[in-house]
Amino acid sequence: MNKVITAGLELMPPEFEAGLDVWSSGEGTPGSDTYDGVPNAAIVVADADFAGCLELQKLASTQKLRYMGKTPLLPGCYLQVKARIKAVSGALPTVRIAAWAGDSSDSHVAGVIEVGSSTTLTAYGTVVEVSAIIGTGSRAGVDMPWGLAATYGHFGLDLIGPNGGVVRIDDIEITDLSSAFLRDMVSVVDVTDFGAIGDDVTDNTAAFEAADAAAAGRQILVPAGQYFLAQTVSLNSPVFFEGSLRMPVDKMLLLRKSFDFPSYAAAFGNEEEGFKKAFQALLNSADHESLDLAGRMVTVTAPIDMQAAVPNRSSYSTRRVIRNGQLAASGGAAWDTDTWNEQATYDPNDPRKLKNVNNIANIPVGALVEGAGVGREIYVRSKNTGAGEITLNAPLYDAVGTQVFTFKDFKYMLDFSGFSALSKFGMTEVEIQCNSHCSALRLPSAGTVFSLDHCFISRPKDRGITSIGSGCQGILVDNCQFLSAEEAATVPNRSSVGINVNANDAKLRNNRVTKFRHFALLAGANNTITGNHFFQGDSIAGGVRTAGLIMASTYCASTISDNYVDNCFIEWTNEQDPTPNFSGGFSFSALSITDNVFLSSDVAPWFSYVVIKPYGTGHFLNGVSISGNKFRSINGNIDRADRVDTSFSDLDFSRSKSVFFEGNTFHGISTAVASPLRIRHEQATVASTWTVSTAGAMPFQGRARAVDAVVAIGPMRNSSGTYQYPRPWVQLEQGSNRDEVKLNWGESLRGEVQVVVRVDK
Repeated sequence: MNKVITAGLELMPPEFEAGLDVWSSGEGTPGSDTYDGVPNAAIVVADADFAGCLELQKLASTQKLRYMGKTPLLPGCYLQVKARIKAVSGALPTVRIAAWAGDSSDSHVAGVIEVGSSTTLTAYGTVVEVSAIIGTGSRAGVDMPWGLAATYGHFGLDLIGPNGGVVRIDDIEITDLSSAFLRDMVSVVDVTDFGAIGDDVTDNTAAFEAADAAAAGRQILVPAGQYFLAQTVSLNSPVFFEGSLRMPVDKMLLLRKSFDFPSYAAAFGNEEEGFKKAFQALLNSADHESLDLAGRMVTVTAPIDMQAAVPNRSSYSTRRVIRNGQLAASGGAAWDTDTWNEQATYDPNDPRKLKNVNNIANIPVGALVEGAGVGREIYVRSKNTGAGEITLNAPLYDAVGTQVFTFKDFKYMLDFSGFSALSKFGMTEVEIQCNSHCSALRLPSAGTVFSLDHCFISRPKDRGITSIGSGCQGILVDNCQFLSAEEAATVPNRSSVGINVNANDAKLRNNRVTKFRHFALLAGANNTITGNHFFQGDSIAGGVRTAGLIMASTYCASTISDNYVDNCFIEWTNEQDPTPNFSGGFSFSALSITDNVFLSSDVAPWFSYVVIKPYGTGHFLNGVSISGNKFRSINGNIDRADRVDTSFSDLDFSRSKSVFFEGNTFHGISTAVASPLRIRHEQATVASTWTVSTAGAMPFQGRARAVDAVVAIGPMRNSSGTYQYPRPWVQLEQGSNRDEVKLNWGESLRGEVQVVVRVDK
């Protein structure tokens, strides 16, 4: 680079023979004294060494010589000032290149070096050359680094030392030496050429911006050093970092042409800090929809508060994605769970509030809440410290009054709970490797369509994905693997949960989930759970199993299809109902469980694959379809595939409606249930009333509430053996369990019939 050529700069001062009125004995600024007509300065036209030169007698302690013209100094430019001088008579002085630095407003730039190295003349008639390099950057070989504040200089020399001597000075030369400082004249622009100083103190914002402006698409080089940037910097050219940066948390580095994790990791010299700054830029730039981790592993030493990394954003709703890499937790006390046991009051008339909470300031948003009458996966959604109130993500089923609650703050690798809302955010092909140190993701309080696709949630300590509010609305979890940290533990000793959802429209599809206590708790409606394989067994013979999938909403409106439910079960509850006794609505309704594979081994005989657990009285089935499933128990039979957990209450089977339990297969299961249920009943002795038992084969051991058909198989005979052709009338809900029907013939008969019985009307 040569600015004389590329920028058309005039650098060379005029020859002395052109007149001394432009050569100052001061700093060269307008109005300073010149050498024109003074007695100690004269032009020598012919000299043996110099064609023409200035003869000058030293009369001042510092005899200055400055060109009064403004020699420009552009960003990235390096100028060499050179002079040839010889002593003629008298005392021998010392000589040095010197200058005066000026800014764009013609003010003096203070604090910069304005003299070069000194050379003492030692003999008369010997020509000595002195030189110095002036430039914007503090580079090796630069004598006077002026930074970006100086835009021009008055250049010349100083004579110092003893007075009285006479010297002759050849015409002063100023040349552009910028090319000597460029590593690659074509493709690299060095920030230090624009005044950047890697001392971790100087604010280099202006220098970086100037380098970017000059780069015009070429690569910017940040050489070794620690560079402080006090303000947000946006770079529109590719950047290569040998050195690293330091910035305030609220200031951003926007690498528009180098936007990927490796660039940010290099920029900040730390993977964790680089990830935070890259995420900050992702939410503050329209140029990129995703942050590419480029296959890199980011070592994470403490929970990352994702909102704190972007302090200018409390909410965000434009699609953004983190993709293609791994975040791995390293051990340390930062991951330890914090626990508080504090007294609070619960009123079911205000079902999402805890009031009069002791030490509420200590309890963080996002903490798990446990206590008597508290359902699973209840979290602190928000709090009002002044009012002493906590808002919960869901109501409590039986916690009325005052008690001591336990609050557990699990630590999450990526914690989004600081966002008031975050929508259309996703992660693709990312492994969150918790290494048993921490949980994985805590979702924001509100938002829609958070998505994970082809991701790994590996060995979370407590939770995989936690929703503390409605940030799970429309969540999409597809083709992911949830790998438990509790695989070696027996089922009763497991406590980790893969995911919980509070809002509607969750989609869990084609995921593989290993040995958590629960795969998922879904408390919203309109969910699709399809194609997943979740398994939770252990090697204990006759062992217990926990729910793989918990549906915690009575009106479910959900489809569970084509899953592989392995050594666990589907549980349907109303544990998030503040008034769990049925008082209106649809009760347990609108759930379809179809075409799944259910498998268990070495389980207790009372184990079942579909369990309904009402937390209050009066509930009933109202629109349930369980069809096309394959139920199989190995290494020991189980009693039945379906069951009501009556720990709190039973279902009211007198109100069952639209219940279909059909087309399923049963292997290793003692009682195959169905509704409609086809029963072949043979009456060997004549009787006018035949009692037909369903033998517990009504779904969930419900009642025989309807008969769709009675068909005779073969002839009906009376006591004398005569064929009869009667039409029976039916009595429903007979027997102590009300699961029998009676066929009344009007006369005593014997024979065989097929009866189709239903558990509903």
